[in-house]
Amino acid sequence: MKLFKSYTFTCTWWQISIFKLALLAIGAAIGAYWYSFFGANLAALIVVGVAAGAYIAYVFFKQCNRKL
Repeated sequence: MKLFKSYTFTCTWWQISIFKLALLAIGAAIGAYWYSFFGANLAALIVVGVAAGAYIAYVFFKQCNRKL
């Protein structure tokens, strides 16, 4: 079983936006519910979020430049 396989969304841009909105809402709900746990680790979570966002941006722009 290949755990991390490539996948391409075949949806429209607004369906992907709804998916991202759902993930944001879930993250906000978890953060609000477990505030005392995540509050102590806030700096680490911010670093992980920025690093993950930078990686996704790198991959996105790398793919966009290949298609141009």
